[in-house]
Amino acid sequence: MFKKVLLLFLLPLSFALNAQNLYFMPKDQEIALKELIKVINSTQSNLNIAIYSFTNREIAKAIRDVAKRGVKVRIIYDKSSNSDPNKSTIGYLAKLKNIQTCLLEGKPSSNNKYKGLMHMKMAISDNKALVIGSANWSKSAFETNYETLFISKDKALIRKSQQIFEEMFKECKKY
Repeated sequence: MFKKVLLLFLLPLSFALNAQNLYFMPKDQEIALKELIKVINSTQSNLNIAIYSFTNREIAKAIRDVAKRGVKVRIIYDKSSNSDPNKSTIGYLAKLKNIQTCLLEGKPSSNNKYKGLMHMKMAISDNKALVIGSANWSKSAFETNYETLFISKDKALIRKSQQIFEEMFKECKKY
């Protein structure tokens, strides 16, 4: 009897610790954007982001606000898609206190004729939440495109993602 009661108590707890939500845009656009901003707003100490294209002002404002609270924010942008600061949030966010921005390009092709992209769309909040998916952080990604956004609290996924983020951050060039 005790084992059954303990199991009934621990099972929901284990789901809460490894909570995961998957959103499909444009169907889930409102809740997906709301949940992404909720993750950003709940960040207490550090927020690491790797994003190919980032033009959404609402998300940029949430990042600005957590940085004002003292959260350390590091953002890796793709070099080729963010060369024009007027079409990206990089020019705005790079000026703010507690925010580090840098540019990264993909690896060279086998024939060295071109470089790949830093095509990720990922955020890690306090090593407690991972946001990843196909959606760039743009208005069209949430409103008109067919995209995915996955939010997880799985510690193994977060640890692996943080390791990759650190490797990329070492290679990127300060904006």
